[in-house]
Amino acid sequence: MISRVVIVGGGTAGWMTATYLKAALGERIDVTLVESENVSTIGVGEATFSTVRHFFEFLGLAEHEWMPECHASYKLAIRFEDWRAKGHHFYHPFERPRSVGGFSLADWWLHLRPGDRYDRDTSVLAALCEAKSSPRYLDGTIFEQEVTAGGDRPMHRAAPTGQGTQFPYAYHFDATLLARFLTRYGTERGVRHVVDHVLDVRLDERGHIRNVLTKDHGELAGDLFVDCTGFRGMLLNQALGVPFLSYQDSLPNDSAVALRVPVDVASRGMRPCTTATAQDAGWIWTIPLLDRLGTGYVYAGDYLSKEGAERTLREFVGPAADDLEVNHIRMRIGRSAQSWVKNCVAIGLSSGFVEPLESTGIFFIQNAIEQLVRHLPDREDDERLRQAYNRQVGRVMDGVREFLVLHYYAAARDDNQYWRDTKTRPLPDGLAERIEQWRTKLPDADSVYPCFHGFEPYSYTAMLLGLGGLQIPALPVLGRLDEAEAVREFELVRHQAKTFVDRLPSQYAYLAHQHGAAAARTPAGT
Repeated sequence: MISRVVIVGGGTAGWMTATYLKAALGERIDVTLVESENVSTIGVGEATFSTVRHFFEFLGLAEHEWMPECHASYKLAIRFEDWRAKGHHFYHPFERPRSVGGFSLADWWLHLRPGDRYDRDTSVLAALCEAKSSPRYLDGTIFEQEVTAGGDRPMHRAAPTGQGTQFPYAYHFDATLLARFLTRYGTERGVRHVVDHVLDVRLDERGHIRNVLTKDHGELAGDLFVDCTGFRGMLLNQALGVPFLSYQDSLPNDSAVALRVPVDVASRGMRPCTTATAQDAGWIWTIPLLDRLGTGYVYAGDYLSKEGAERTLREFVGPAADDLEVNHIRMRIGRSAQSWVKNCVAIGLSSGFVEPLESTGIFFIQNAIEQLVRHLPDREDDERLRQAYNRQVGRVMDGVREFLVLHYYAAARDDNQYWRDTKTRPLPDGLAERIEQWRTKLPDADSVYPCFHGFEPYSYTAMLLGLGGLQIPALPVLGRLDEAEAVREFELVRHQAKTFVDRLPSQYAYLAHQHGAAAARTPAGT
């Protein structure tokens, strides 16, 4: 029976794991987390999927309890700038296109071309991002929960079977502050927190981990060890020798340089989206938090030097970057061949990582934790459950890899060698065949990567029609159908977008209001 879990490494991965295990299993499991005060976390401002709300709900945390402490903001979409051509932008929103007459509004858009921007013509969220709106009214009501201005029906957000209802937003937050918040939350609920340096990982005669040796606390023994040591993979890769499978043949961006930029958010405003701005050797992220911007240049070291990347990032930020300390990061792109071997499971960067283009880091952590609980055996050594876990986690990462490769392959931009090479690199198995299908028909459940990995067909469609590198024809049959209802739906999208923009507060106004309310709820002296 697994009753003692030792987590090596803190940060977001370690503390999300510790708190989730405690919330799931309570007193039936003993959780110890050991982390060194000398190891800094990589977190530079984190963006997430909308599924992360399930994590906070599972812990019983409302937004007003954790968002202010983590300087969090809302994310309705990703804004892609300069991927198609310099000066062009589009959104990948958390919004499935509506259905008209049994066909997606995306199909109708290709047929009718009601405007020049797919995202703006089919999505309410694109307009909210442009207007820097909050997804909630000042009273906390989510905008999509009300009846539309026409009074006839709520906003259509039907979900494919098994996917659940789509949530209209995710979050940005300071990952270091979240780890600090979860540290307090976890220790108050029984997680043993050991601040110490791990000197050695000791194996038994079977090759399982027997204990980890710490400098000041001696041996820490457990039934299951969780490797949250980041790119080092101290337990899984180093001690157990599990090989690492690189993705760099198709995703060459292996480095990043990051800045934390103080800004006057009150005057600047906060666009409720992550921004990914294409550059000559990669792209720059911009994540708005309540007190600053998190920004960084993700680039390929084969095309740009460390010094050149830092110079480009500082020029991109402007005078606000003067005298700010930068954080240079070398990324390990790919995944471990197996994330759970013997009595060790890797979660976070030690398990795998793709570049942060679609904000998948926290999603990988959350998925791994949820799968760990689902596959937790009654006894220590259950190879079938481990294999099932490894299949699911591996397929999720491989699926994300494919989706990110598509971003580069399908981008119309080809103005230098870096961008020209994105069209000729090896494609992951199966992607070339799928791309040929999409040249005839938009992605659907039968033509995307055959495993749910956070991205549904509507995400593929948003990227293909935004990036502009693949020419996709309209379905011929739509020319034989009555177009009137589709025309009305496009008009309704425009009407709803204007109505919500007019009525919703700005994101900054909402968060400032909520922070004041949160402060009022906090007893003096806490």
